[in-house]
Amino acid sequence: MRIPLIAGNWKMNTTVAQAVSLVKTMLPDLDKISNVEKVLCPPFVSLNAIKELITGTSIKLGAQNMYFKDKGAYTGEISPLMLIDVCNFVILGHSERRQYFAENDEIVNKKVQVALESGLLSILCVGESLAENEANRTEEVITRQITEGLAGTKPNGKLVIAYEPIWAIGTGKAATGKQANATIALIRNTIASLWDRGTANTIRILYGGSVTGANIAEFITEPEIDGALVGGASLKADDFVSIVSQTSKIKVTK
Repeated sequence: MRIPLIAGNWKMNTTVAQAVSLVKTMLPDLDKISNVEKVLCPPFVSLNAIKELITGTSIKLGAQNMYFKDKGAYTGEISPLMLIDVCNFVILGHSERRQYFAENDEIVNKKVQVALESGLLSILCVGESLAENEANRTEEVITRQITEGLAGTKPNGKLVIAYEPIWAIGTGKAATGKQANATIALIRNTIASLWDRGTANTIRILYGGSVTGANIAEFITEPEIDGALVGGASLKADDFVSIVSQTSKIKVTK
């Protein structure tokens, strides 16, 4: 059985003091919830402060990005060696990285390979644009992103996939549960063809894109969806706790 995972991507939000305050607010309730893996992904500057707060709890820590070199003259970048002693997870290939920082499938693939080699658990993001969706190119785009993103890799349990349709991120327009489930089934089948069916069946695949406490049940009740990568709602303590709590109750019931 795949353990559900809810990850909060705070993006470029919160100062260190605000991050600490947010975690202190949600920590008691989050730590009580079992059967769900909970991951917080604050900005780089807050990783150490949050690590101190959650040490000894059931909450995990993730980074929002990394470079594909261990060290060197890459001003402003963060390497996997800098992250491995601080956090457990790293988000790679987020659509905002692809859109604003020109990350293509080749760059994302390099990052995935290095992250897997270093022992970091990668959350590989894939998703189509509104134009691609309306042109019925979702299958083509997602298959390409998975195939090229995992090129040169071997079956690995240290991988999580997040399907985030770009047209749903931060727009308040989420996909329906059935839409997301169908695309995630496609992702699982693509991984099976690249690796093997057994590994594909164990990999957790999340939905992301305007997920809130009000709509999480629609997604988490679907059989292929193993959790969510949450953006704006992860900055609201009550909403994020609600998302995790509902996920625990629904998956346990099922």
